[in-house]
Amino acid sequence: MKTMDIAFLGCCVLASFAALAQTDLPAVKVTAPPFSSQHGGYLVSGDFKVDPRMPSVVFPAQALVKGDILSIEPVSLQDDEYLVLQECASADCREASVVRFWTADNIGGGDARYNRVRITHENKYFIWLKRLPDVSGQSCGQGWLKFSSDTTQCGSHFTSFQQISPPLVLIPSGGLAAFHQEVLQKAIRSDPVRVARQSHEGATYVVTYEGGSIARIQRMHATHGSQQDRQ
Repeated sequence: MKTMDIAFLGCCVLASFAALAQTDLPAVKVTAPPFSSQHGGYLVSGDFKVDPRMPSVVFPAQALVKGDILSIEPVSLQDDEYLVLQECASADCREASVVRFWTADNIGGGDARYNRVRITHENKYFIWLKRLPDVSGQSCGQGWLKFSSDTTQCGSHFTSFQQISPPLVLIPSGGLAAFHQEVLQKAIRSDPVRVARQSHEGATYVVTYEGGSIARIQRMHATHGSQQDRQ
């Protein structure tokens, strides 16, 4: 029995020494902040947040700078939804510029490069979701009959917008917008869709909007000595 007790005590002492040894080890150098990873010369980060004062706005925790690549991948959008990337167009950000937008028409395409935006200058960038009137199957109204041969079909989504507008405002332009001005005016003044949930899947930020639409977002920043950094 004494032999067993001694053996057990020895194991406990060894375990204690192992614990002490771990606390004395040199600190591990973390090269990527939380929600980030290193890949191919880039720091891939999902460090995005929702501004609590504006529960519809997603923005990067660290300002985007020249050379960054912003990846925005809508997983699901409703037919009347437009996911928008805007940047400030004035120092006080009372004006904003549309950088890119996504609709249900261009989700799941084979060319993933469309989801990537190369940042050409440092600025304040923000992402939000807007609902506009559903115009699926609508025409621009030419011709006596809706489906007559001289009726111009305008498509199922607005495809052009005023470049400069107040932030969080999306103003369609073109023939389809002209034909739907009455219903558009109310929609333009309505608030963007609120964020329902946000989470991180490794280095990917996942935002879920009210209604269930989802977008996956990453920022890729060239690290020192990478091929991008040497160009």
